[in-house]
Amino acid sequence: MQKLRKILLYGLGFYGIIVLFFYCFQKKMLFQSEELPNNYMFQFEYPFNEFFLKTKDGNQLNAIHFSTTNPKGVILYFHGNKGSLKRWGSIASFFVKKKYDVVVMDYREYGKSTGKIDEYLLYEDAQLFYNYVKSQYPENQIIVYGRSLGTGIAIKVASENQPNHLILETPYYNIRDVAESWFPYFPVNLILQYKLPSNVFIQKVSCDITIYHGTNDKVVPYQSGERLFKSIPNLNKKMITVEGGTHNNLIEYDTYLNTIDEILKNVYH
Repeated sequence: MQKLRKILLYGLGFYGIIVLFFYCFQKKMLFQSEELPNNYMFQFEYPFNEFFLKTKDGNQLNAIHFSTTNPKGVILYFHGNKGSLKRWGSIASFFVKKKYDVVVMDYREYGKSTGKIDEYLLYEDAQLFYNYVKSQYPENQIIVYGRSLGTGIAIKVASENQPNHLILETPYYNIRDVAESWFPYFPVNLILQYKLPSNVFIQKVSCDITIYHGTNDKVVPYQSGERLFKSIPNLNKKMITVEGGTHNNLIEYDTYLNTIDEILKNVYH
């Protein structure tokens, strides 16, 4: 009996350590940023302009604006949780090749951007860049594109504005939904400091919505994206399932490559 009691105590202690670890390090797990020196020189395949926008609290947010001749529209791209513009600028260039202008920003603590990450400031910062894009393009030419972590931010922006289209790649119902899939036996709701409630924001989106999600996504489960899709009110919406796709390789599948051009054109209209 004493041995069993000792095992239980060790088990509870180990459980408590994991809970404490998750609580203390959740920010590093969720926001895997790469810092860049201010003198870092970006190099991309297509013409671009690097710029900064100043936030209300005096921080500087770094961004890249790709420009094309006679663009079909503009994509405001909110990237995933890992890396910096050094990586995401190259990824977003996929759309520049298709003759779209693209604006992609680095969040606070990412790349050359300053300030400390805060969920509600992320929303404010995203709106700052939407305003920047809106000042240069008609709003009906703006496509808001979110990938992974950036989908929650993209949905928030789309819910408070009138872009032409919202495209989400590997989105989540909310961060709690994802965290519970990673840590199914832990009190995630009690210790999670970040919410990113996409399911709440998406109720106020009035533009057309397209979701891409892979069935073998081990980071954001397909079921989470599907749950988000089913929560969308009766709008023009489409979910494109990429069979066998994982979290970072949808662009390698014909399902994505054979549909993205028509989605960008917004075939709903």
